[in-house]
Amino acid sequence: MTLSGGVESKYSDNVTQSANNELSDTETRVTLSVQHQSDPGRCVSETGGSLGYGVWADSTYDPETYADLAFRGLCELRPGLTWQLSDNLSQVQQDSRGTDTPDNRTLKNVFRTGPSYVIPISNRDQINLSINYENTEFREPEETDSERYIGSAGWNHLFNATLSGGISFTADRAELDTGGEIDTDSASFNWSKEWATTRFRGSLGYSELTSRFGSFEQSSDGWIGELFLERDVASSMVFFFEASRELTDQTSDFDIRFQDFVFNLRETTEVEVTAVSTGLNKSYSNNADLSVRLYANRADYLRTDDREDVAGLNIAYSQPLRPLLSVQLSGNYEYSRFEVNTQDDVALRLRTGITYSATSDLDLTAQIGHENRESDLPANDFEENWVSVGVNYRFR
Repeated sequence: MTLSGGVESKYSDNVTQSANNELSDTETRVTLSVQHQSDPGRCVSETGGSLGYGVWADSTYDPETYADLAFRGLCELRPGLTWQLSDNLSQVQQDSRGTDTPDNRTLKNVFRTGPSYVIPISNRDQINLSINYENTEFREPEETDSERYIGSAGWNHLFNATLSGGISFTADRAELDTGGEIDTDSASFNWSKEWATTRFRGSLGYSELTSRFGSFEQSSDGWIGELFLERDVASSMVFFFEASRELTDQTSDFDIRFQDFVFNLRETTEVEVTAVSTGLNKSYSNNADLSVRLYANRADYLRTDDREDVAGLNIAYSQPLRPLLSVQLSGNYEYSRFEVNTQDDVALRLRTGITYSATSDLDLTAQIGHENRESDLPANDFEENWVSVGVNYRFR
């Protein structure tokens, strides 16, 4: 297990990310991070992420709790029968049209557990059965929480050592704390294939979603699917492509699986979501690392016919300058379009920093950054410059 703690102070010249009357303030944040993976056995688990708590010197915002923490566990009860449990706690935006400030953030927790049973019916065929309970809760009481029960059944055939395929059926029954219900039924063809340097898996199917609230009932249907491709372009470079399309609601874990996607919690619940991401990760002989990722996603809110489109580019680079000193550079360019008020936004985020390893367990960091947003709505325009210093210690 790796456990570390840190303290960071960050000064911003526009902490509220406002178009006018900018306010400056300094936030001091304490963070505890953990990484743990159990030894192989009948029960295995993996924990990773961080928890933080921040306060502002001039009290521009109330103290804020930060979280990006995930746990996954699995126990084999008997041959073929396993019980799974997972929990994801993360910070999400409430209004995707707004700025990324504490007033527009909330904590989202998704807990999921249930059994899975694999029944072999031949050397090449198996039946997969699972039942899961999922609970989603937000920190703010005005947000919609949910409980859902998810059952699935599928058949899988092994064509050869590297190719498999099959069919699966899923029934998802969600109960919202607002009194509404959302039922989603799906059927998909699934397949996976591996080559010497390439890994591929995908699914294609059809889904029907029915929502009920009081006497109101609405049904939607459409094609759904997932695709993942990873290829070793060279010994030190990996290319990837992934895409997904689902009919779901804002209490699902879609934004956890595709972290560039943001649900608008101010909209109604039923939503058709599409996300695409592609890029590469490259390692150099001097221990430098480069990551390039291009992404796009769309949210169609079915009850209001509102639509939100986002496309962006992320670039991150890190390189050791000396044995104890390294530099990090990153940039993000993002374009957003919202059908409501035909609002178009363009955002640019730049960051650079250095890390000095004072000892094998103690790191000192310094960063500077700039963010600029241009919008069709003048009130959403802003510029922000910030600088931070911090210390991080790894406990033994």
